[in-house]
Amino acid sequence: MQFGIFSVSDITRDPVSGETPTEAERIDAIIKIAQKTDEVGMDVFAIGEHHNPPFFSSSPTTLLAAIAATTQRLLVTTATTLITTNDPVRIAEEYAMLQHVSQGRMDLMIGRGNTAPVYPWFGADIRQGLPLALENYNLLHRLWREDVVDWEGQFRTALQGFTSTPRPLDDVPPFVWHGSIRTPEIAEQAAFYGNGFFANHIFWPTAHSLRLIEFYRQRFEHYGHGTRKQAIVGLGGQAYIAKRSQDAVKEFRPYFDEAPVYGHGPSLEDFSQMTPLTVGSPQEVIDKTLTFHDTFGDYQRQLFLMDHAGLPLKTVLNQLDLLGEEVVPVLRKELESRRDPESAPAPTHEGLVRAKYGDQPARQPRPNANRGDNVTGGSPYQDSENATASYPGLV
Repeated sequence: MQFGIFSVSDITRDPVSGETPTEAERIDAIIKIAQKTDEVGMDVFAIGEHHNPPFFSSSPTTLLAAIAATTQRLLVTTATTLITTNDPVRIAEEYAMLQHVSQGRMDLMIGRGNTAPVYPWFGADIRQGLPLALENYNLLHRLWREDVVDWEGQFRTALQGFTSTPRPLDDVPPFVWHGSIRTPEIAEQAAFYGNGFFANHIFWPTAHSLRLIEFYRQRFEHYGHGTRKQAIVGLGGQAYIAKRSQDAVKEFRPYFDEAPVYGHGPSLEDFSQMTPLTVGSPQEVIDKTLTFHDTFGDYQRQLFLMDHAGLPLKTVLNQLDLLGEEVVPVLRKELESRRDPESAPAPTHEGLVRAKYGDQPARQPRPNANRGDNVTGGSPYQDSENATASYPGLV
C-alpha cells in the first residue's frame, strides 16, 4: 500500500491572514511540501496539471523532475496529465525523460481535466473530449511499447516510421493510472489495458466512487489481466488533523467556509459526513480511512489533499508531520493485516521490471538503424539510396 500527498496547485487567499501567496512563493512551497512528504516516510507525491489561474502547475514534468532530484525515495506522479489537450507524442517524450531522470521513481495519471476553456487554448474541441481521451491514450500506449510506430487517427497528423525518444527506462513503460470521477468509459479503458484506476473520491459520496471501481474491477477481470482482486485501484481523500478534534474543526473551518471548491455550500459537518473529508484527531483520520477499505476492499494507493484552500505552508508542514508520524504508520499496519494475499502489490518500476524480465538483465535501448527515421519521416525500411539522394547530409 502506498501513501502520499496530492496537490491541485491552487493559489488561494488565506482567509485568516488575508494574504495571497505569489506564484513564486507557492511553487517554492510545493517543493518543500514534497520534500516533507519524503522526510516523514510517505511514498508518493502527485501534482495536477492546470493552465489557468488560480493554479500554477502548467508544467508538471519540470516540477516533478526538480522534486525527484531533491528527494531520496519519493515516487513522483501527476494528478492528472491532460490526455485530451496534450499531444500524446509529447507526453511519451516528456514522461519517459522524467522516468530516466528520476531513475524510475515516477508514474502518471491520465485524465480529461475539469476546466472547459483549456480545450480551445490547445486547439481541441471539448465536445470531442471523450473520443480524444480514448484515441490519444491508445497512441501513447503504443509509443512506449513499439520502437517504430505507423499510426493514423482522427485528431492529429499521421505518424510514419516514428520512434519516440528517449525510449522508456529498461524498456519498461511508466505505469499509468486513469483518473475519473464520473465516466465509465475511462474505467473501461483502464481495465482494457490492465492499467490502474484512480477515483478522486474527495467530492463525491462513497457509493458513487464504488460504482465506478466495481465496474473497473469487473472489466479488468473480463479482459484477462487477473482476478477482480488483482485490479489496481487508487483513492483520493482529504484531511485536516490536530491533536484534539475540536481544535482541528476550529482551525480548519475558516478555510473550508471560504474555499473556492466547496465553500458557501454544505456545512463542514455535513460535507465531512457525506464525503471522505476528515477534520479531527489522528485517530479519527485513521478510522475514516479504514472505512475506505471496508467499502472498496484492498487497494494500492491512498493520496491525501492537504495543501489547498489557502492553508499556509507552516500549517501544511505540521499536518504532514502528524500524518506521517501518527496516522500512516497505523494505517500501514492495519491495512497490511487485512490484505488478501491474492491482491496486487502497489505498482513500482522495480516491480514492473521484475515482472517483465524475471532474473534476466533488463534491455537497455540504444540508437538503432532499424528504428524509425525521425529525420526524413520515412520508413526505416525504405530504400537507403533514395533516402541519401534526398538528404545528402545523411551520408
